[in-house]
Amino acid sequence: MGPETLAPLIPIFALCIPIVAIWTKHRTKIAEMQINATAQLSAEKAAQYASHTRELEERVRVLERIVTDKGFDTAAQIEALRRDAASIEDRRV
Repeated sequence: MGPETLAPLIPIFALCIPIVAIWTKHRTKIAEMQINATAQLSAEKAAQYASHTRELEERVRVLERIVTDKGFDTAAQIEALRRDAASIEDRRV
């Protein structure tokens, strides 16, 4: 391979450098967008888990109240549970 063969390749290599730079920048942006989308999805799931945990804690509190308060009769306990369930449903909406 002599200088006659390499001479035409020099401009081709010179043109390839900006193309590779643009392609690399594009791939970097795509990777950043994927990371941001994943982070947003994780934040949404964390909020859902927190909401679900709050609801479960409220239900446990109601059950603890029923177990510890011996003075209520069964009908009153059921009504209290219905009111608590309705308030939980109202908070979800």
